Amino acid sequence: MLKVAVPNKGSLAEAAASLLAEAGYRQRRSSKDLVCVDAENDVEFFYLRPRDIAIYVGEGTLDVGLTGRDLLLDSRAQADEVMALGFAGSTFRFAAPEGGEITSVEQLDGRRIATSYRGLVENYLAERGMSASVVRLDGAVETSIRLGVADAIADVVETGTTLRQAGLAVFGDPILTSEAVLIRRAEAPEPEGFEVFRRRVESVLVARSYVMMDYDIPTEQVEAAVQLTPGIESPTVSSLHKEGWSAVRAMVPRDAAQRVMDDLYAVGARGILVTDVLACRI
Repeated sequence: MLKVAVPNKGSLAEAAASLLAEAGYRQRRSSKDLVCVDAENDVEFFYLRPRDIAIYVGEGTLDVGLTGRDLLLDSRAQADEVMALGFAGSTFRFAAPEGGEITSVEQLDGRRIATSYRGLVENYLAERGMSASVVRLDGAVETSIRLGVADAIADVVETGTTLRQAGLAVFGDPILTSEAVLIRRAEAPEPEGFEVFRRRVESVLVARSYVMMDYDIPTEQVEAAVQLTPGIESPTVSSLHKEGWSAVRAMVPRDAAQRVMDDLYAVGARGILVTDVLACRI
């Protein structure tokens, strides 16, 4: 039975559970449940603190896990990212007092940096041949400079409002762009059942990214139309009962669907329909 680690709380938890449910897996009924056995699909889910998931997977206690790329790298666990999952995105940046003396990453050498991601920051500095005193805090790192604990911070930055309220400004390139990822143990044999699990998860991601588009088009315009809707492999084209017309079906990127509909209409397509793709195998 494949053992899968799933976040039990935080921004990752709800989205991860939704992804797994869409992939056809049973999920826990209560947030208090720590384990959920899906006997029909031969998978056992363990609900853990997101920060601990990479460690369990890296040690081989569990086969695979869903966690954040930031948490994976910060843990320094022996686990590899298999695929990005497209949710829980975040950006990590350095910040220091606005108008202060620290305005570049190079100036962090020998300084004190407060963060909730010590391993991540130390790795980043080491890759650049720099050294700093990294102070790990569990939260509210913005106040560490005012309290004299640090000279700069490294934290998640979304709109930057919280930093500005604390009198801080970001500098340098992003430390990391993170999102939820699927991981498994590094340099270990692929666990039994993993390929099916990976394929199911991937199918949900593809289904979320595409829509199915159907339309009717004068046969003489089919070539122009399929240039707009090439599909994954190739569009399906069939003759209509109406002479001189064809029906076309193709998968189209969801984000481009409205623009494609406009372009199709301009070349003569009519009866253009868009439907969601709930699952697929590509």
